[in-house]
Amino acid sequence: MSTAEAGLTEVDVAIVGAGLAGTTLATVLGKAGRKVALIDPHRVHHPEFRAEKLGMKQLQQFEKLGLDATVLPLVTTIDEMHIFRLGQLFARESNREFGFSYGALINGLRDALPPQVPLTVGKVAEIITGPDKQRLVLADGAVIDARLVVVATGYSEAVRRAIGVDRIEESKAFSLSIGFDLAISPRDCAYHSVTYYGKRPGDRIAYITIFPIGNKMRSNMFVYRQVAEPWTRAFREEPQKMLCELMPEISAQCGSFEVAGPVEVRQINLTTTQGHRRDGVVFVGDAFLTTCPTPGVGIERVMTDVDRLHSVHIPRWLETPGMAADKISAFYDDPVKIAADENGMRSSLYSKAITTGTGLEWRIRRLRNNTARQLMMVGRKIRHFGQRRANAVAGEAS
Repeated sequence: MSTAEAGLTEVDVAIVGAGLAGTTLATVLGKAGRKVALIDPHRVHHPEFRAEKLGMKQLQQFEKLGLDATVLPLVTTIDEMHIFRLGQLFARESNREFGFSYGALINGLRDALPPQVPLTVGKVAEIITGPDKQRLVLADGAVIDARLVVVATGYSEAVRRAIGVDRIEESKAFSLSIGFDLAISPRDCAYHSVTYYGKRPGDRIAYITIFPIGNKMRSNMFVYRQVAEPWTRAFREEPQKMLCELMPEISAQCGSFEVAGPVEVRQINLTTTQGHRRDGVVFVGDAFLTTCPTPGVGIERVMTDVDRLHSVHIPRWLETPGMAADKISAFYDDPVKIAADENGMRSSLYSKAITTGTGLEWRIRRLRNNTARQLMMVGRKIRHFGQRRANAVAGEAS
């Protein structure tokens, strides 16, 4: 990787932001023979509390892009998960998942960038867009001319403001994501992975998930609260005490929830974008739309953007002269992208309503779901008791 030197660079695509969307898009475009500039203010991505788990569906998206061999060494495989509902063990699932640290994942992806796509370390000071050519001027005086600019800056606003695109807050302070390490090691924890769903709507807790990342046990907690409220302050001050109260049934197996290191809290806002249909520039991932991480579809939505741009839209756009807004609009009107975005927003709203909704409809839904779960657990206990009794009778007969 190299820092841009002052001068003029001409590329097909300039990508601003080397997070998950920007780095993966730069990689696949570079491997496809496109001339790409990837720009970010920092050579090394700092540690950041963001997404920390992949499912098989998300891994398959990386595989489709030819990035699975890069991603797999950067994640920890989870083979079994214990699911707790209503304070009881509800199911053991063998669906494979993968834990990771976001900063380490991004740095690993950056290290695997093709040689023809160096990371340009710099800050965009000026951006000029038009129907034919786009120009980025960096703070060190370097100039990058491109046919297309991709904005992949996540929730950062500087580049959006420079272009004149507005972020619309659909729901401010929608939820909180809370992350922390447990003092217990994966070897000593009784569970390889745990997901514990909140028992009472009044707690406003969607679920807590505990899983390994390397040689540590990590916990992510998703709650429908705000940063400044007393509950959040109390959790930051005494996380072990509150976790033992919330999940007493499994505290001993998880090291009594002794916490190692700080409690990280991230506020989630649901946002959309306005004024984005314009010449020469396209917004992807969280730079275009932000959803809640609770339903676990955020990475799927980001990687859908990357896949559709790489496999469909950018090749078509570069085939003909110009990069006017009508070309760019084909991406925003793509039914696959629309479906992924709508699913992300719909899942975010549903997860909160089914957890905390006070209306009659949501109370009835929770009652129905919990009744069905209780009957399933009772049925399993009866079958287990019956099998034990049959085994005992068989032993006596022999």
